[in-house]
Amino acid sequence: MKKFYNKLLMCFREFEDELTLNGRYPIDHIKKTFQQQSKFYLQEAEWLHQNHKPSFKDKLHLAAMSTGVTALCVYTMVCMGDGAPKGALEWALGYPDVIMACAKIGRLMNDLAGSSKHRNNRGDVANCVDCYVSEHKVTDKVAFAAIDSMIEDEWKTTNQARFEHRRELFPLVQRVVNFTLSLPVYYGDRKDAFTFSTHLNGIIKNLFVKPIPI
Repeated sequence: MKKFYNKLLMCFREFEDELTLNGRYPIDHIKKTFQQQSKFYLQEAEWLHQNHKPSFKDKLHLAAMSTGVTALCVYTMVCMGDGAPKGALEWALGYPDVIMACAKIGRLMNDLAGSSKHRNNRGDVANCVDCYVSEHKVTDKVAFAAIDSMIEDEWKTTNQARFEHRRELFPLVQRVVNFTLSLPVYYGDRKDAFTFSTHLNGIIKNLFVKPIPI
């Protein structure tokens, strides 16, 4: 792990060496975000080794942060460079509702897909479905329905953000919304195409292989 960590630090140094020639890029924020991401992974690992099953609320919060969506949004704002609206990075670092909605939708859809056929096969920490079932003493079917309703609420939050930020921050909001819109491609119909890429075969063929009749 130490060797791997040192290699990552070298990558950050290389980014810094390249980017400082092209403008002001706050690489320190990327480093701090990556460090936070590592803490989320470590917490999940500790729960696993302690055989700890958290409350649904605690699980969803940590799991949403560990998806990498919040970090990806920060990286995106940094990479916009001088083209980013004023306050873009600070906005992303504050993890506004639209970013958290994206993270929660991704996590919940992922867990629903994973629970459909592959539950507990990999020795992972309990997912959101497991925690909901355990906490509320309900069946998987009831848990799935409740989580689907939560996902719908997060979509409402996503749509609301597009109306609330119609000026300077709108390009940032739209980038996050675009991330969110990609999630059903991977997790629609209870399929985990992020893990099992064969589910994307049809989409890729339709986009890049099969000619469109004219």
